Amino acid sequence: MKHLKYQLTATGSEATTARVLFRFVIRAVLLSLFALFAADGFAKTLANLFVLTGLYCVVAAIIRREEPLGPALTHIDEAAAYAIGAGMVAWAS
Repeated sequence: MKHLKYQLTATGSEATTARVLFRFVIRAVLLSLFALFAADGFAKTLANLFVLTGLYCVVAAIIRREEPLGPALTHIDEAAAYAIGAGMVAWAS
């Protein structure tokens, strides 16, 4: 039973990576829902929200003193993903 319990728990970097991916997906869905009801149009609003969320992630990474290019995903990686998303949405519109 001890062995099974060990398999079910994730290591520190795996748990952090899973948390970041979950946080990214939830935020992207919520931002998309907010952008759906915007008066300026979906694409423009979504791109702006992604930029603001990316800036928030950079500030959070600075406050938490997270290292870039570490073994696990961090706020810095999340900010990069939002920047890419904002660029793709702006390019597509």
